Amino acid sequence: MITLGRTTTSARITTVRPIAGTALAFALLCTVSACGSSDEPTATSSSSSSVATEESTTSAPAATTTTAPPAAAVPPVEPPAVVAPEPVAAPVLMPPVVCMNLQAAQNLIQDAGVFFSRSEDATGASRMQVNDSNWIVVGQAPGVGVPIGEGDAVLSVVKVDEPNNC
Repeated sequence: MITLGRTTTSARITTVRPIAGTALAFALLCTVSACGSSDEPTATSSSSSSVATEESTTSAPAATTTTAPPAAAVPPVEPPAVVAPEPVAAPVLMPPVVCMNLQAAQNLIQDAGVFFSRSEDATGASRMQVNDSNWIVVGQAPGVGVPIGEGDAVLSVVKVDEPNNC
């Protein structure tokens, strides 16, 4: 049987004290605890000779239980978000870029999937490649078909009007 409230029992006297909003929690507690045991009488919502009033006293101390909020107050638990694993990218292979202007070579490497490549002056003069379209690639490292990552591609360049092997 389900009672709405907190139950205090002594030898043969059962006291029911109503507590608003705890019916569900008490019902769950009652099914787990000794409320259903055959040793103790159980209070019902109807009046009977074993139900006493709130003014009655008992010889045993009242049992205090902590109840959870009603089920309606608990927000529904959402299932965890499914995170799709990141696709494993195919390795980027170094394309053939020798004899291309530097800008076109960089674009080809970026189209393959690597966005950072380096260039260096093949004459050893350490000149900066400010306008990439004015330079031509005369060497590449690593070679064609070798897997590369960010910054792995190094392009040796000379100015377009300088002697080269292209």
